[in-house]
Amino acid sequence: MTQAPAAPDAVIFDNDGLLLDTESVWTRAEQDLFDRRGLEFTPADKRELVGTSAEVAGETLERRLDEPGRAGELIEELNALVVAELEHGVEAMVGARDLLQALRQRGTPIGLVSNSPLIFVRRSLEIVGFHESFDVILSAHEVAAPKPAPDPYLEACKRLGVEPGPDVIALEDSPTGVAAARAAGLTVIGVPSLDGIELDEAHAIAESLLDEVVSSHLAL
Repeated sequence: MTQAPAAPDAVIFDNDGLLLDTESVWTRAEQDLFDRRGLEFTPADKRELVGTSAEVAGETLERRLDEPGRAGELIEELNALVVAELEHGVEAMVGARDLLQALRQRGTPIGLVSNSPLIFVRRSLEIVGFHESFDVILSAHEVAAPKPAPDPYLEACKRLGVEPGPDVIALEDSPTGVAAARAAGLTVIGVPSLDGIELDEAHAIAESLLDEVVSSHLAL
């Protein structure tokens, strides 16, 4: 008889594009940023920006918008656009609501780790009614180094009171996030939110949060 998988010590979610469909919010804001300058925002631009830290995104925008030395200002402009865009609404990703409910009912510690600013993360969770679903909500702006460094995941484990390791499961939709969770020693399930995104470093790949790959790893 095959033994059922053990429940993980904790489950940590990424936010943008994994838990919430906020990538579409970011995309609209990024589109606005490019439109203001009469430039085209391409799918390749989006793939280069998805999941990145503010520092990396700022360097990318400097190059793409041909505005050298303005990374900080460009990120501030983009953040203002995205917070405003968020008020037009955001939806939970398919399966997210039921997955959080099942984990909470079982008593599994749940964290959220994002490279996005904390004000954006908290407001997006409020809009969909998830703001009380997590034991820990962490923005990478609160630690020394953002994803792909392991710092956000290590700090989340510390705050959750669990030892970082393979018994903690992270769900991520970007190569940056997968790299961070792997560097922290966690088991990583990749759930790509955009076509053309490769998550080869993830331990397992799921098509969505409804995928059996997810429920199996979470012992649900």
